[in-house]
Amino acid sequence: MKTAVITGANRGIGLAMSQQLVDKGWDIIAVCRTDSEEIENIANMVISGIDVTDPEHVSQVKKIIGDHQVDLLINNAGLLGDETLGEIDYQSMRDQFEINALAPLRMTEALLPNMVEGSKVANITSRMGSIEDNDSGGRYGYRASKAALNAIGKSLAEDLKTQGIAVAQLHPGWVQTRMVNFGGLITPEESAAGLITLIEDLTLANTGGFWHTNGETLPW
Repeated sequence: MKTAVITGANRGIGLAMSQQLVDKGWDIIAVCRTDSEEIENIANMVISGIDVTDPEHVSQVKKIIGDHQVDLLINNAGLLGDETLGEIDYQSMRDQFEINALAPLRMTEALLPNMVEGSKVANITSRMGSIEDNDSGGRYGYRASKAALNAIGKSLAEDLKTQGIAVAQLHPGWVQTRMVNFGGLITPEESAAGLITLIEDLTLANTGGFWHTNGETLPW
């Protein structure tokens, strides 16, 4: 039985991925700030009350997981701000960097001893982190933090090749979640299905890629 650790697993895309992986026979360790009845009914273990930006909280997650093998880490927890010129909240930008860029690196580093050859890391990023694709501006904190995550994920892919661990940067699409006031184009279930297919197709041969949930390769 393979085990996936998923951050932000209590709702939205994280919950949908948890359910679909369970349906495929995976064990789920759910890491979340706030528990939910839905994830409690799905996961083998729920570690709640966790702020993934807090080093002590991440250490607590590692301690609870212990030596349990981690076959897949999905860094899904995220934060969306909306800064425009003249109205930039720099603390909001810092908060987005902490959760969107640094927390996935912190989680990966903490759980690396639990990973083995064949393990995978999936960073849930955004096409808004693409510099080439930016033709509308704005969202300074979100765009910059996701671009940073993409850079971090690419470095992880290179650094972890020798250990046989593959890394992907995955854009979930515009999903009907609370983060966007449920105004997206696809459901969490549709997004999760595409993301899981990409994770299943991830190997050392294509490690480090940046993909849309529909399979499209995205520009950096």
